[in-house]
Amino acid sequence: MSYVQGFLIPVPVAKKDAYRDMAATTAPFFMEYGATRIVETWGDNLPDGKTTDFRKAVKAEEGENVVFSWIVWPDKATADAAHEKIWSDPRMPEPDGPIPFDGKRMIYGGFVPIFDTDEG
Repeated sequence: MSYVQGFLIPVPVAKKDAYRDMAATTAPFFMEYGATRIVETWGDNLPDGKTTDFRKAVKAEEGENVVFSWIVWPDKATADAAHEKIWSDPRMPEPDGPIPFDGKRMIYGGFVPIFDTDEG
């Protein structure tokens, strides 16, 4: 069964295009090292919750939106091995300036699917 890494990231609205460009630039490296799918989504309907919600989870500030993204791998071993290779690959471009989001407020984790319509 596959392995999924998920991310919630606060991104300034003014940096949406820069974030998308960064994702498009790095995605081929993830795919080369074994990812089978990468999805980056821009918050569209993020209702305020009474206890918590997507914006509160990443402490999104005024002028920021939330990106919800995930990477699908064949298995956890492939994901673990890929990350070291990706970030040490000399072809990986250096960012032009700071990354377009506050990485300290990013939430991420790895998940083992327990139900997936694509995997019967």
